[in-house]
Amino acid sequence: MNPSLIEVYTHSGEGYNPFFIKDTWQVAQLNYMPEQDISGIEKMDKHGQTDEVFILLRGTAVLIAAKEQTTGFIFQCIDMKPGVTYNIPVNMWHNIAMKRDAEVIIVERSNTHLGDFVYKPLSPQEKSELSKQIQDTLNQSM
Repeated sequence: MNPSLIEVYTHSGEGYNPFFIKDTWQVAQLNYMPEQDISGIEKMDKHGQTDEVFILLRGTAVLIAAKEQTTGFIFQCIDMKPGVTYNIPVNMWHNIAMKRDAEVIIVERSNTHLGDFVYKPLSPQEKSELSKQIQDTLNQSM
């Protein structure tokens, strides 16, 4: 078989790497990095022009979605399962909490990482609530 017929992409380093970008969509890999630590989520983000698809390859990760209210964020957390496709709709606040062994594939509109994002820091109360929900989510899965 001619190896040039098949393109192969991998990301073994820390953090986010959009390694395959086409005209209207891109594939990236997010590996553990301290900002995504399971006990240290500091902010939420959202995209105004794209849904964002997450697929856990391996490890432990909790996908977080949030609705913003006048009193702060209301969180929903899910313990990601390998091989399952999860979608965060456009304009939905979200983040992902990861343990060191986590690797996640992300599919979204092309060049999202270059500017289609808004970040919002969490208040101390929101951080505390989110941390509790992440731990509860992981404990329910055991």
